[in-house]
Amino acid sequence: MENKRLSRRDLFFIGTMLFGLFFGAGNLIFPVFLGQSAGHNIIPAVLGFLISGVGLPLLAVAAIGMSRTDGVFGLAAKVGRPFAYVFTVILYLGIGPLFATPRLATISYEIGLDPFIPDRYQHVALAIFSLLFFGTAWLLARKPSKIMLYIGKILTPAFLIALVLLLGFVVLFPMGGMDVAPVAEYKHMAFSTGFSSGYMTMDALAGLAFGIIVVRAIQNLGVTRPQDIALGTIKAGAISAVFMAILYAVLAYMGLTAISEFDRASNGGIIIAEIARYYFGTLGSLLTAIIVILACLKTGVGLITAFGDTFKELFPKTNYQWLILGAAGVPLLLANIGLTQIIAISEPFLDLLYPIAIVLILLGLLSRTFGDARPVYVTTIAFVTIPAVLSGLDALPASLHHGALQSIINLGQFLPGFDQSLGWTVPALVGFIISFAVVKVKARRG
Repeated sequence: MENKRLSRRDLFFIGTMLFGLFFGAGNLIFPVFLGQSAGHNIIPAVLGFLISGVGLPLLAVAAIGMSRTDGVFGLAAKVGRPFAYVFTVILYLGIGPLFATPRLATISYEIGLDPFIPDRYQHVALAIFSLLFFGTAWLLARKPSKIMLYIGKILTPAFLIALVLLLGFVVLFPMGGMDVAPVAEYKHMAFSTGFSSGYMTMDALAGLAFGIIVVRAIQNLGVTRPQDIALGTIKAGAISAVFMAILYAVLAYMGLTAISEFDRASNGGIIIAEIARYYFGTLGSLLTAIIVILACLKTGVGLITAFGDTFKELFPKTNYQWLILGAAGVPLLLANIGLTQIIAISEPFLDLLYPIAIVLILLGLLSRTFGDARPVYVTTIAFVTIPAVLSGLDALPASLHHGALQSIINLGQFLPGFDQSLGWTVPALVGFIISFAVVKVKARRG
């Protein structure tokens, strides 16, 4: 088959498709909540958020492209196949049916439809909406070859038009100024708190998961040379990153300027709904509903598709259609426990998995410097796993922090940056340096 090159038009659509896959529930609510919480320390907080919420997803997509694997399993297999199976399954369950996908329907409902539904009908209405939401996502995911059309050319442009209309009013007619006192955690550690807040978008994990969709979209356009696929993947990631960075900054600004009009809320979804009603009245509620439903639906289609594709590759005897039915059915049930609860139970999972994912991404990008040697992968991942487990345990509800568990968590206090969920950084660096040096010494002697 003759190799083709991506045209600028194709590259743009793949980039917008990737942006559409990324920009879902958390991407709307977390930067708004950050802006509300950071106050006049918004600049360092946003910079930290952009590094973890934009930079890491871009690096994740680049790592898939540069490692010339077609997904997270291929990258994780450089540590070892048993690790690759465990890590891939946990990652896809987390960003799929267990945590990320359920909150898509919950956010859509709580922001978009909740204001229109009487209190006594809320539970029934959420159940019906969840059924319609995941039924639609499942139908669109049944044909994965059409995902660039559905997301890149239809859902994402419609979503952007609606969101830009709201953000335009926020920028042109701000509700208030920026001289707002930050909450406690943003007073002295705004950058690191913003960085760890970026975890909640789950986009670095999603970057690993969506890599397979981008690679296949490029291959479906006739590109066959590995280097061209890698370059196209990186360029598409850069296009997506630009869109995301701009929107994150404006959304954080929106949350900050809303403090003069509204009290601090328990999550960013409530703030978005209040702001839309402030500018557009009842029409604002309708605009909000359009924005969040489109944002969450396109990401839901991507997550369900990625889950089906990956599990089909991991377990070839399984049926793709049954896999995506499960990937839509499980979150249909979990979506009804409420947004705040979903966010709370996902935090320990993210604090555990994110450090391992970040290190795996960086190793994939740096692989040429150490000859892709397996000992470097194994040692560095081993060094980062223990502090990652401690961070995950520390993020468990405070009511569980007693006895033996508290004694184990206290070990994390010996790690620099542990209180900011960054206790893994020094062990990861030490593990990499030691294994890198050993590999280089052996190479010289051999």
